[in-house]
Amino acid sequence: MKDVILELKHITQEFPGVKALDDVSFEIERGKIHALVGENGAGKSTLIKVLAGINVHYQGEVIFEGKKFSAKTPSDAQKYGISVVHQELKLSETLTVAENIFLGNLKMKRGLVDWSGMKKEAREMLDNLGVDLDVDELVEHLSVAKKQVVEICKAMNHNCKVLVMDEPSAVLTDKELDILFHIIDQLVAKGVTIIYISHKMDEIFKLCHNATVLRDGKHIKTMPMKDVTRQQLISLMVGRDMGMEYPKEIIELGENILEVQHLTRPGVFEDISFTLRRGEVLGVSGLVGAGRTEIMQAILGIDKVSGGTILYKGKPMANRNFKQAIQNGIGLVPEDRKLQGLVQIFSVGENICMVNRECTIKGGIISHKLTTEKAKEYVAKLNVATPGIDTEVQYLSGGNQQKVVIAKWLLQDSEVFILDEPTRGIDVGAKSEIYRLINRLVKDGKSVIMISSELPEIIGMSDRVIVIHEGRLAGELNRDELSQEKIMSLCV
Repeated sequence: MKDVILELKHITQEFPGVKALDDVSFEIERGKIHALVGENGAGKSTLIKVLAGINVHYQGEVIFEGKKFSAKTPSDAQKYGISVVHQELKLSETLTVAENIFLGNLKMKRGLVDWSGMKKEAREMLDNLGVDLDVDELVEHLSVAKKQVVEICKAMNHNCKVLVMDEPSAVLTDKELDILFHIIDQLVAKGVTIIYISHKMDEIFKLCHNATVLRDGKHIKTMPMKDVTRQQLISLMVGRDMGMEYPKEIIELGENILEVQHLTRPGVFEDISFTLRRGEVLGVSGLVGAGRTEIMQAILGIDKVSGGTILYKGKPMANRNFKQAIQNGIGLVPEDRKLQGLVQIFSVGENICMVNRECTIKGGIISHKLTTEKAKEYVAKLNVATPGIDTEVQYLSGGNQQKVVIAKWLLQDSEVFILDEPTRGIDVGAKSEIYRLINRLVKDGKSVIMISSELPEIIGMSDRVIVIHEGRLAGELNRDELSQEKIMSLCV
């Protein structure tokens, strides 16, 4: 007999014009790690808000430990034993580790706050999880990984029985991932049930016992991980056969378009040399913090260098700033598209035409008609899913936001595209579209530099890979030499 801790029965949640959840029913076993997967917009976040006591106007029933669950607030949910570690961490930055752990659940002694008792319990929690963290440290000084640990301890302080983790690994380094996985193992050993949400297939298959697939607000299937393959799981998520996960097309490469020679920025990177050919996808690998992004920022003129030469189409190029790099034909799809790639409150059309405003100007003023025409052209070319070009870009999914960033550089007619973590935080269906878009770019004679922390992605889509280790070029591998083992040995 299965030991079921949580049962969802016919959960339906409607918003104006949208049925976010449509008759969703499945069970979650006690003490197991249960993956909740699906594309963006599948209903995962809505379902989590039901469990967290945020969405209360739903139809159906949630049964928790054999009794009807009726939380009306997140505090109610925590009293039941359900806590959520959100992707956007909910901590008070100016309070200490201990203060955050006991936030909303202060220990009292003789009518006063028991600070020493809280610190002692906080230390014991951290010790039990095997984490070395100063309970008096201000949270604003912590890394993202350590902040997650504080969130987990805060949840455990509320007698947590079910812990929901929403994209917990999105911005963690490999070393930090190991800490997170160790903590998850510790929690499961103590009988805690984990609901794990992630777009990363490797993590899901490594960690999880069972998986539930949602698609378009509907429950598609719940199954043990041992009974499903990676490709089958992806097909269930997107509702169609995806074919190859990494649909790399091999094309004949042209001449060198970019040559970097002995580029140096003291204390950040040193003596970096590589070439990029027309029509090539050059993968850039390395651990987070190795200097990958900083090298690209130097090429773009965002950061200054002390030495080295950059040749573009055989001629020296000294980008004094990013604007000059843009004029020279280089575009950047940054790691943080929300802060650096888009203006969230601007429309899709305004974002697409942001870089190349000249093509939308008539008679010295910006023409709404020309902006509309250009934006519609590129929305169609890139198959951007949007209600219209006047929709604020913040309301698009991550994958469609990424397409808008790429569209603005296509409109600018850039020849070199630097893609920094191009598929971070987007679902498998949108990833496949981004990969196909990369294929289109290189087939059209563009060149791509792709920085990625996901080795399968680097191997699947690159013609050649350079590896950066602690600010130095550790090695270069041709496509027929690529393997995770070879790349990792160079990374470390």
